[in-house]
Amino acid sequence: MAKPWLRLTAEAVAEVPAQLGVFQLAEPQDGSEVIIRIGYAGGRDSFGMRSALRLALADARATGEDRPVLFRYELTHAYLTRWEELLMVHVARHGSLPTGNRDHPHAVGRLRLG
Repeated sequence: MAKPWLRLTAEAVAEVPAQLGVFQLAEPQDGSEVIIRIGYAGGRDSFGMRSALRLALADARATGEDRPVLFRYELTHAYLTRWEELLMVHVARHGSLPTGNRDHPHAVGRLRLG
């Protein structure tokens, strides 16, 4: 995903369309972004991406830590396929899933990045 990062705030989430898609959450660290979770907004999210990111914002606030969380998203009806693809790319680049995806329900396929 090559979209720009946005700060995860209630105001930013309110501007997100209520459509299906995928998103990444990250924390800024040493001048770059460390992806902490890759998620999706699917058919069960009442307001699509907006609902999924509202939950992510609530989770970030629930930690009690005052650290910035960033997000970026893509709108797509093939959200499950794209979600799996983003997970595979992350594993290929970093050797493991993001910390927020460690409870992934099944093995992630393998990609060879060339």
